[in-house]
Amino acid sequence: MERLGIYIHWPYCKSKCPYCDFFSRVKKDVDQQQLVTSYLDDLEYYRGLNDNYQVETIFFGGGTPSLLEPRQIERIIDKIALLWPCAENMEISLEANPNTDDGHLFADLRTAGINRLSLGVQALSAGGLKFLGRTHTLNQALSSIDSVLENFENHSIDLIYARPEQKAEEWEKELQAAVSFGVRHLSLYQLTIEENTVFARKGVRPADDETALELFSLSENLLAANGYRHYEVSNYAFSGFECRHNLGYWQGYDYVGIGNGGIGRIRDGQNLLHTFYPRCSEPVLPQERAEELVIMGLRLANGINKQRFIRQCGIDFASAVDTAELEKLVKDGLLFDDAQTVCATPDGMQVLNYIIERLCSL
Repeated sequence: MERLGIYIHWPYCKSKCPYCDFFSRVKKDVDQQQLVTSYLDDLEYYRGLNDNYQVETIFFGGGTPSLLEPRQIERIIDKIALLWPCAENMEISLEANPNTDDGHLFADLRTAGINRLSLGVQALSAGGLKFLGRTHTLNQALSSIDSVLENFENHSIDLIYARPEQKAEEWEKELQAAVSFGVRHLSLYQLTIEENTVFARKGVRPADDETALELFSLSENLLAANGYRHYEVSNYAFSGFECRHNLGYWQGYDYVGIGNGGIGRIRDGQNLLHTFYPRCSEPVLPQERAEELVIMGLRLANGINKQRFIRQCGIDFASAVDTAELEKLVKDGLLFDDAQTVCATPDGMQVLNYIIERLCSL
């Protein structure tokens, strides 16, 4: 059977962060029972399209899915287990914000079936939290980290760097704080200013490229010295605590997307790959699929397995990219390429967008 990931999008938030361009809505009163019932109907629909899947991972994202009542989360997990065969070690992740922690939330989520918790701290300094428009305090963030570690062996925290005028020593202090907790997984996102966000309308600019690169290198060196593996451009983990759901995206495995903002990529009865929006689909062309696999696969430290690449899109890697540019990038020390694998070098990881633009027809 083929492995399958299931993404559940809960689009509601208490407030909209000024940097966020994800599909989300600020709404206080949501009929969770009715909305989750529609989610269960959608799960039944996707189950009927292909019976050759085993669910390996479930991921509740948003929005703020920690606003979803634990009993509703349990309904969704139970429905998935009823519809599909599920791996014995299935990873079930949920994103949470510190401002939703009421003292027993994380224990309730664990009881509902969540076994991996990703905490959206975003900054470990009072100034950083204020700039990012976060509604939790530093003390709330620290308390929530304690609670997450108490309830979940498998966990992660998110931090955002390259904030305007952010200094290396300030960022190092935040990283050291995270390391001191013994956090097993860190997602470190470089601040980008997206269209139609509050930051864009205000003309906010992130740190310059030189500073961003300095902070990236600092992160890589400090975390490596503390036992973390830099397994994806923005992600660091102790061995065995990598996010399996996101690895599925980057490695090109199929997934279902549920809820407004949830997009899936699954095969129909004829084994043809389709992109699925809520109840509608469009076929994925081989060249489009190949380019997607290049973009996603090069984010990983292990890179792209060429044999799996052929199986997934029907095109060999050399036919999917500009081979002259590939040779130059290898010569420049930005890519490693042999018969089995192509991957970004440590220097290449720092300029990944540049590499992809040269390899693909973007």
